[in-house]
Amino acid sequence: MSLVTVSQVRFGHGTNILLESATCAIEPGERIGLVGRNGCGKSTLLKLIAGRMNPDSGSITMQRGVRIGYLEQEPKLDPSDTLHGAAARAFGRLGDLRAELDKLYEKMSHPELAPDVLDSLLRQQGRLEDEFDRAGGHATDHKVDAVLHGLGFDDSQFMLPVTALSGGQRARLGLARLLLESPELLMLDEPTNHLDIVGRRWLETFLADEFPGSVILVSHDRWLLDKVVHRIIEIHRGAIRDYPGNYADFVALREERLNLQLREHDKQQGKIRAEEAYIRRYKAGQRAKQARGRATRLERYCRDEMVERPMELELIRIALPRAPRLGDVAMDAQGLSKRYDNKLLFESLDVRIKPGERIGVVGPNGAGKTTLVKVLLGELEADSGIVKRAPRLVTGWFRQTHEHLDPMLCTWEYLQRTVPARENGLSLNEQEARNLAGAFLFSGADQDKLLGTLSGGERTRLVIAGLVASAKNLLVLDEPTNHLDIPSAERLEDALSLDPDQGGFDGTLLMITHDRALLDATCDRLLVMDGEGGVIDFQGTWSDWEEREKSKATSDREASERARIAAEDKQARTKASEDAKVAAAAVKKAAVKVARKGPLVRVADGEIEKRLAVGSARLKEVEALLADPSVFKERARSSKLLAEHESLLKSVADLEQEWLERAS
Repeated sequence: MSLVTVSQVRFGHGTNILLESATCAIEPGERIGLVGRNGCGKSTLLKLIAGRMNPDSGSITMQRGVRIGYLEQEPKLDPSDTLHGAAARAFGRLGDLRAELDKLYEKMSHPELAPDVLDSLLRQQGRLEDEFDRAGGHATDHKVDAVLHGLGFDDSQFMLPVTALSGGQRARLGLARLLLESPELLMLDEPTNHLDIVGRRWLETFLADEFPGSVILVSHDRWLLDKVVHRIIEIHRGAIRDYPGNYADFVALREERLNLQLREHDKQQGKIRAEEAYIRRYKAGQRAKQARGRATRLERYCRDEMVERPMELELIRIALPRAPRLGDVAMDAQGLSKRYDNKLLFESLDVRIKPGERIGVVGPNGAGKTTLVKVLLGELEADSGIVKRAPRLVTGWFRQTHEHLDPMLCTWEYLQRTVPARENGLSLNEQEARNLAGAFLFSGADQDKLLGTLSGGERTRLVIAGLVASAKNLLVLDEPTNHLDIPSAERLEDALSLDPDQGGFDGTLLMITHDRALLDATCDRLLVMDGEGGVIDFQGTWSDWEEREKSKATSDREASERARIAAEDKQARTKASEDAKVAAAAVKKAAVKVARKGPLVRVADGEIEKRLAVGSARLKEVEALLADPSVFKERARSSKLLAEHESLLKSVADLEQEWLERAS
């Protein structure tokens, strides 16, 4: 039985219809990626399933008792909690279960309980203990620690009060608590917004391999979608389209569909041209009535049946101005060091950047990526070291804020003013500016929108279009895809990776991003910061780096395993050697014991000790008597004592030797 069934759902705001006859089902254990342009209704569908909103028509039914977890952008947190305590609230039911069990044990301790009552309490105990174990039991602290570590928190932050956390930290904490709650259906809306690459890798592994329930994932991180999901639901103009496979499979299937759509569009255009030609030819002749009828039918056809030309297949096809050429080096940095609040960001760093290189700057949050770029560009002073920049370096920097935009310009006018004149001295005309806007997915009426009315994602897309086409020989992009939907990110990727002769960017690129798909497609050199002052200058793509890290991790595991085996082998050899020595000593002792002869060999240990005590005592008595001079006045007595003394000396000596040999 499906966990959730969405049937013929309609939802909209006035004339803006987000969902129309939307139908789908979510099965247990499914991993679903929900994709579509910004504003198409992805978040709306999640809120409808979560019960935060109601559909205008249609129905959403759920399996009885199913628990749904929905990631909110602003999680509700108790200000009195610590970070660790807030995450542990995911197991709040455990406290209630423990209290119920304690009360149950108290009832069961009374000896006067009737057998049937005791049986009932035992059954209740079993049910509660099963639920307690399923909810995590006594392993909750370990689970909380593991999830918090995975999402980028360290032990020193666990006791921070919730009120001291930044917005990004609070968002990650909300995600941690939701993952720990382990609902049957987990709905995540852009969960990677505040995660660095390490956090994203942990999340994709957790969702793909550890999380037991179903997942609906809205994300612009194509790498995450490829690793986690095995079904894609696309929302396009209110309709739901279902595709099997991950995001890469979806792209291939979508391209097939778009090519079919393009062929249908071209076929329709041929039909329209033929009809228009007929109407023009006969509108004033004998067939004018037929021409008017065909004009009416053509108008209806264009309104109701016309297939739009798919923008996704369009490429930049205009002649962009070229940036000033540089020499052999764009910039050369030597011995750069920088600290911030006593934290070492980088030290003794040498970086040489050549014209046309595509460099990705990556590392954990707070590692100093933006600081490094600012030092390279001269916006910040290094603590030590020098940076030499090419005299003709022209830099375009994409930042997260866009205060410079004139809200009264429309999109094509902004691009016309931003893109400089070409080598022939001519600026972009209106059609060329519109073509450039169209290449970055501004179509139709969108090209005439005022900048003041654009969404955050649209402004980002417009600014990037202007930068790519603005004849900069160094382009710096700082998290360019944060507010872009996937089609916009793919278009940026096209512009940066396309051959310059076909309209692609021909300058040097410095890009700070956690978007691994964009990074892999556009950069072939990486500056990898570890967050502890180390920077690795790696020649290769992100896929090459991932492969290197996997190989290194495998080598480290193998080396660790070899060391463990060697240590165990050494320990075993040492123990075997010690055992051999003990055994040899025992054999030697036994051999000596067998080889010895004499009257004492067969005497028991206790008897030896007893004879030794008696002989020693008598020896002392005889020696005391011989010490008296009067004893020697009696010849017979003194001779007897001397003979006994000599005998006792030999006897005690033999007994002591036997005792020592047995004790060794």
